[in-house]
Amino acid sequence: MLYLPAVNQLIDTRTRLTATRMHPPPVVYGMPAITALIGALLAGYHMAGGKARSWLHTIGFALVISATAYVILDIEYPRLGLIRVDAADELLRDVRRQMD
Repeated sequence: MLYLPAVNQLIDTRTRLTATRMHPPPVVYGMPAITALIGALLAGYHMAGGKARSWLHTIGFALVISATAYVILDIEYPRLGLIRVDAADELLRDVRRQMD
């Protein structure tokens, strides 16, 4: 009876470890970059016909695209950026200590 819960914890830990080591293919990062470039091209083309440029819209567009890219990368690598998973890591350490 004691063997089965220990095996379940081991499988759950292995699944979590595998999930943290796997990352999406490069195309997942490339598509938002290409979309941002196309959006910037279309916005620039539209603003080129006008007499005055709207700096508010230009800076806002750049900030939104940059923030979106940062959040995507920060979620993908949760131990490096502002979004941290230290609490989840501590739970895994506790489970490991209990297994010893």
